[in-house]
Amino acid sequence: MTGIRLTAPAPGWAIDADVVVVGSGVAGLTTALRCAAAGLDTVVVTKARLDDGSTRWAQGGIAAALGEGDTPEQHLADTLVAGAGLCDEEAVRTLVTEGPDAVRRLITTGAHFDTTDSGDIALTREGGHHRRRIAHAGGDATGAEISRALVEAVRAAALRIIENALVLDLLTDAEGRTAGVSLHVMGEGQHDGVGAVRAPSVVLATGGMGQVFSATTNPSVSTGDGVALALRAGAEVSDLEFVQFHPTVLFLGAESEGQQPLVSEAVRGEGAHLVDATGTRFMLGQHELAELAPRDIVAKAITRRMHEHGTEHMYLDARHFGARMWEQRFPTILAACRAHGIDPVTEPVPVAPAAHYASGGIRTDLRGRTTVPGLYACGEVACTGVHGANRLASNSLLEGLVFAERIAADIAETRPPRTEPAEAAGDADAPVPLLAPEARTAIQRTMTRGAGVLRSAESLAAAAEELEALHRSAADADDPDPKVAVPGVDTWEATNLLLVSRVLVAAAREREETRGCHWREDRPDCDDEHWRRHLVVRIAADRTPAVHRTETAAFPPVRPAD
Repeated sequence: MTGIRLTAPAPGWAIDADVVVVGSGVAGLTTALRCAAAGLDTVVVTKARLDDGSTRWAQGGIAAALGEGDTPEQHLADTLVAGAGLCDEEAVRTLVTEGPDAVRRLITTGAHFDTTDSGDIALTREGGHHRRRIAHAGGDATGAEISRALVEAVRAAALRIIENALVLDLLTDAEGRTAGVSLHVMGEGQHDGVGAVRAPSVVLATGGMGQVFSATTNPSVSTGDGVALALRAGAEVSDLEFVQFHPTVLFLGAESEGQQPLVSEAVRGEGAHLVDATGTRFMLGQHELAELAPRDIVAKAITRRMHEHGTEHMYLDARHFGARMWEQRFPTILAACRAHGIDPVTEPVPVAPAAHYASGGIRTDLRGRTTVPGLYACGEVACTGVHGANRLASNSLLEGLVFAERIAADIAETRPPRTEPAEAAGDADAPVPLLAPEARTAIQRTMTRGAGVLRSAESLAAAAEELEALHRSAADADDPDPKVAVPGVDTWEATNLLLVSRVLVAAAREREETRGCHWREDRPDCDDEHWRRHLVVRIAADRTPAVHRTETAAFPPVRPAD
């Protein structure tokens, strides 16, 4: 345990449970439903409203070997190729083997997928897939439908829910085992202010950390809170340098910041073409799958073409779809484009890469257990080994489903007893100084400049220095004119973003090669001999990121006894 925690008031209220699930996307709600079904007293904590998680933004769909002629082995092969040599094959095999039945259980929970005229689930293709295996709903509103079904099921099960609550830190007992979380509830309700949920099992399903970059497809709540909490608690994270930049995000201008509209890969799956300003299809000859190559390859090709032409975006041309197909298959994307003055029925759509998905995260085993006893992680916040150096399209929702069920089964089997949280004491437990809210923008711009799609030793060194300067300024007790940041959501989020950014940059500086979605322009080759390894990071006693390279491509066990 590090003893590191955020500066925050002491909890003014507390409730007890067997399990607290932090997050309300597909991973969190599936875990909560399965735990409750096993008779465990389960509390769901979510940062916004119950249906405001990242899941509802997912457009493309959920990948599983559901179609005639498709098999888990074929899904496995495509996933391993996309992962660029760093997938854990056992984790991927678990995903693709258990995935189809997990999707069927999701359907029995109430999710409605689009079907063919014969009543079968309609399947499409996305980048990196050699078969049509992407199930979708509402055309391009798959996440929204899955979220709707799970939220309704959670409400029907009458689970205890704490909405508008930012999780702060992990509570541990005298033995260093999980004993719950502290959290801050925004606004009035049954609970408000800083409190605690005391539980022997904590499941982090907090989603991604896309807000460390200026432009992202992630909602504003995706500030890396789960990864930051885990790091402060002493957990290990891995593969954090592998941030996937989605190739086709609606380009709204070079100065546009925050969440940007996604143009789903499924649009390319249905036959849209990537073209430059002259109308030339530049993905032909780049990869056997052309526009449907894995995302890192497409993002790099777009970026190269932008540099060659001196432009800030490329185009996605799907005018040949016609109005009817756009309206029926991609109504959400069509509406988003038209809201920004672009009509994809009659003109190509300007697109550019933007931060999308964290392939790495809190390191877990195949039961979702982290290196801290009693702490689990699931979904985008976790690193199960499934995604390797680059996530295969539409594997994320499936990973959330499969590993959520595994976590719930493990908690139900072990049923650890409740213990009392230990009191913080000593210098090691000195709270983390908070950053002022305006630091958020500074962090995002630093990360976009230095650790974005294109990275180099020089750009990463500059980013590291700028981030450390922010860290030092917050911690400088001798500053004659200190800017005291008051504890609150804005300052806690900015502080979380800084911690996650420092760790990401430390790992990216260490990995001196190009692999998957980690693109070092000064190290353009993939070096299997030295770098077909994982980088595992934890926070050292001096509160700096300590990076360790594994000896092989396999993860070490999460605990010595495993």
